[in-house]
Amino acid sequence: MADEDDLTPSESAILIVLMAEAREILNTELKERYRIDVYKNYRDKLNRLRLVASRKSGNTWAHQLDDRGWVRVQSDLNFDSPRARALGGALVALQVNLRDRVLTRGDYSSFSELFSQSDIRVSSSAPDAEANLRVRIRNAYAALASEPGAWVSMTRLRPFFADLPVSELDDALRKLHREPDVNIAPESNQKMLTAADVEAALHVGGQDKHLLAIGV
Repeated sequence: MADEDDLTPSESAILIVLMAEAREILNTELKERYRIDVYKNYRDKLNRLRLVASRKSGNTWAHQLDDRGWVRVQSDLNFDSPRARALGGALVALQVNLRDRVLTRGDYSSFSELFSQSDIRVSSSAPDAEANLRVRIRNAYAALASEPGAWVSMTRLRPFFADLPVSELDDALRKLHREPDVNIAPESNQKMLTAADVEAALHVGGQDKHLLAIGV
């Protein structure tokens, strides 16, 4: 994709920071913690390419990696800045080694799985891939939720599983829904739903459901 191959060093750096955070983060926090400002021209381009999902939050914007963003950070990015060649080289080294030393060893199948890890770990004795995927969902939820039992939208959850077919994730979510501490529910105020929320909904029990809570 020509547009994706044309990312600037600044746009590539935004993707790396959002990958490391593995959550929705306010632009004000990005500026305070990393001195990174997702200016409108960056935001518009990254949103258009579906690399980053952004939404208005008060007087600022909230950002997180979108589905394509999680896939894109596993490919080569442009960090070649004439003013910061050493820093760019360091970021290239980090990305290449994460990809070649972590993913190829088989402990993780994607960067989204690696960075969404919480205290929950996939056991090497887990009986099958389905059980491992349900643990991945719990890990991603823990990375996104403000506290156990808090609602997390499917729109925010799905980008963590860009490496999987939608049907495979949906099957795992339906099975997870049967577990006693898990609740998947529709948004009570349907007028609040965006087009992305509608697209990300899980169809279960004859309804489209938009919210996940674990630890209820």
